[in-house]
Amino acid sequence: MNIDGVNTGIVLDHIQAGKSMQIYEYLGLEKLDSCVAVIQNVRSGKYGKKDIIKIDEIIDLNLEVLGFFDSNITVNYIKDGKLIDKKHLALPDHLTDVIKCKNPRCITSTEQEIRHEFELVDREKKVYRCIYCDTLVKVK
Repeated sequence: MNIDGVNTGIVLDHIQAGKSMQIYEYLGLEKLDSCVAVIQNVRSGKYGKKDIIKIDEIIDLNLEVLGFFDSNITVNYIKDGKLIDKKHLALPDHLTDVIKCKNPRCITSTEQEIRHEFELVDREKKVYRCIYCDTLVKVK
């Protein structure tokens, strides 16, 4: 299968196979008027299989949230058919309103307007801690 390159836009590469639709939905890419290509299960020498998302315009992306979904993603910015910038992502140290605390006694469970905030406590095991009640959440 052959998918055209992006003349001006963004290419999200090295997405873990099967995660592209979750990222597509979180970013709200269905609302864009421009062309978006989701390519799944592409052969990869490094990962075996990977997904790719191509966006035919440059938009604002929350790179920390993308790093939370998959820290192996590379974000390639293309202009006039040339790579102008490449970002390598990592797990963010702090997350706000991305994951929710499951502790029923946490203040975020009873007070609707309080934001769900988590701090990274173990990068290797991908474990975050709720800043209000210290509940630990392991990211899959």
